[in-house]
Amino acid sequence: MFINRLFLALCLVSVGANAQVLKPAKWSYSAPESAQVGQEIELIFKATIDKSWYLYSSEFVCDGPIPTSFTFTPHPSYQLVGKLIPINPLDKHDAIFECDLKIFKGTGEFRQKVKVLGAPLKIEGSYEYQVCTDVTGQCVPGDGEFSFTSIKVSGKSATMQESKSEKREEKPKEEEPQPTSNNQTTPALAVSPAQQWPPITGPILDPSLKQDDAQDQSLWGFFILAFIAGLAALLTPCVFPMIPMTVSFFTGRGTKFQALIYGLSIILIYTLIGAILSPLMGPETANHLSTEWIPNLIFFTVFIVFGLSFLGLFEITLPNSFVNKVDQQAEKGGIGGVFFMAFTLVLVSFSCTGPLVGSILVSSAGGEVIKPIVGMFGFSLAFAIPFTVFAFFPGWLKSLPKSGGWLNTIKVILGFIEIALAFKFLSIADQAFHWRILDREVNLAIWIVITALIGIYLMKGFRMPGDTGKDAEDKTVSVLRVSLAITVFTFLIYLIPGMWGAPLKSLAGYLPPVSTHDFDLISAANNEKANEICDPPKYEDLLHLPHGIKGYFDYKQAMMCARQQNKPLFIDFTGHGCTNCREMEARVWSDPQVLQRLKNDFVVVALYVDDKTVLPENEWYTSTYDNKVKKTIGKQNADLQIAKLNNNAQPYYLIVGLDEHALVPPKTRDLKVENFVKFLESGKSKFKK
Repeated sequence: MFINRLFLALCLVSVGANAQVLKPAKWSYSAPESAQVGQEIELIFKATIDKSWYLYSSEFVCDGPIPTSFTFTPHPSYQLVGKLIPINPLDKHDAIFECDLKIFKGTGEFRQKVKVLGAPLKIEGSYEYQVCTDVTGQCVPGDGEFSFTSIKVSGKSATMQESKSEKREEKPKEEEPQPTSNNQTTPALAVSPAQQWPPITGPILDPSLKQDDAQDQSLWGFFILAFIAGLAALLTPCVFPMIPMTVSFFTGRGTKFQALIYGLSIILIYTLIGAILSPLMGPETANHLSTEWIPNLIFFTVFIVFGLSFLGLFEITLPNSFVNKVDQQAEKGGIGGVFFMAFTLVLVSFSCTGPLVGSILVSSAGGEVIKPIVGMFGFSLAFAIPFTVFAFFPGWLKSLPKSGGWLNTIKVILGFIEIALAFKFLSIADQAFHWRILDREVNLAIWIVITALIGIYLMKGFRMPGDTGKDAEDKTVSVLRVSLAITVFTFLIYLIPGMWGAPLKSLAGYLPPVSTHDFDLISAANNEKANEICDPPKYEDLLHLPHGIKGYFDYKQAMMCARQQNKPLFIDFTGHGCTNCREMEARVWSDPQVLQRLKNDFVVVALYVDDKTVLPENEWYTSTYDNKVKKTIGKQNADLQIAKLNNNAQPYYLIVGLDEHALVPPKTRDLKVENFVKFLESGKSKFKK
């Protein structure tokens, strides 16, 4: 179980690198300090634009670029007079859109007249704009809010009172005013609550809301797991016998200093492997490696090959000529000779350490450039410690158990585990592309069979090709093997109820989601208590929410429903290949305290960042973040998270109000139910205020 948990965790694929967010335009606004009732005043909005960038004006006839626009929230203390006026914009012909535009360079200014109707004067609203540069071809959309609430107003407010009385007579009480735009002078009547808000653009995270960052924690966890993998590598037939052989060299002619150099050289060699591969593990590569079918089938094949090698079908070795040349360098002596001796150890033990090292490197392909280095450092540190320690204290060698058949037993067990883990990669691709060839019960059936084989093997029910010698012939089962078999068969019994829908919370991140299960009694019971939503969700035939929660998989559709139901929106940035997402859903979302809040107090939207479903061509768009066309559900959701929230890690939870502004700091992986309940309650409380 211990090693099983280790390698299950090594399949974690997560994305945690922060993206750079450009802000080429900075806004300010001003107005008179005082005014009288009935007076017309002018509001001035100014933009400071970075060099080589330009801002689109508010007036031009052209489809494509986003013009600058201002939306004013209605209030009885003022009334708009005329349209928004751009001050001296420049002419520009856009060859791409084949039209004439109005732009600003350096600075941009817009003015809007309003008539003061009474006190206190409250003028608030929002703005949207787009800035572009011809240097790199990038375009960046932006938005913000403005507020004029400190203007001192003198004079009688009769006009405002009369206006309010007339409005009460003209419309029913339940009807509310519509937002006043640039081109409106009179609020419209009889609008729904959803129509009171500006157009939906995307969640907005105030910089003052500090984002949770579990990056350091995940790196430490990955380091520990890699360290344990290094300890496991020591207990293989290729490595364990080399400990006394290597130590005898240093006790015969080497020094303790050379022994220390030997250990450091092992660490250096493995860490260099991680450093060389780290540039290939960046954020752009991560999603491709973790969800595309070709890389995952390659990983699946690699794990199967490694597993069969450990079972004894064949041996993975490096060319003898290469190993011999390195060994010749080691015989020269000195510090250089010690380094090449360490290199020889790495090469000779490759047939046993290769699968473990490969597992670590595959698991690190999740967007963290530093992760392969951390993983290889942790593995090599554990791998090097025994060689160095026993070289310093050779007398301790007598306490080591003798090499024998038990080493091959460990190797065979690792082989079974490698084969079981191979299906994790096949499962990720299967979910992302909706192939439905490896549903939850199929994956569970494979794991049940493999676990049973491990237990039977431990009880000497059958032998593998590498099992030779007296230990293999002896049918007596040691107490240690019986203890391990009990653990394995206990895990087997734990798996079996999963075939009928048991949640198996401890394995939630490593199995396909419960929604792929054909016979799920638990989810069927939960669906009877599902919450109500506004209209049928888009993509509901492809994507699902856990525990009978009804929600959406499209941000705009979910935001519209939140406005109609007057509820905060709970956003779940997730992924098919996100191990921590499944773990959160199984261990935290399933808790009654969390589940009843998600169902009753929020509109829920799950945004899959790795789904490969191609959208209709009229829904494609070019990202302002990386200037690439986003064609799939996953690409568009990932772009939304990066461009709007400056984050690309999952799971990532956000609660926003009806104005799309985040109400509380975001939440990442946190398995403490009480913390997640506090997160939901704080968002709900802020929404009510």
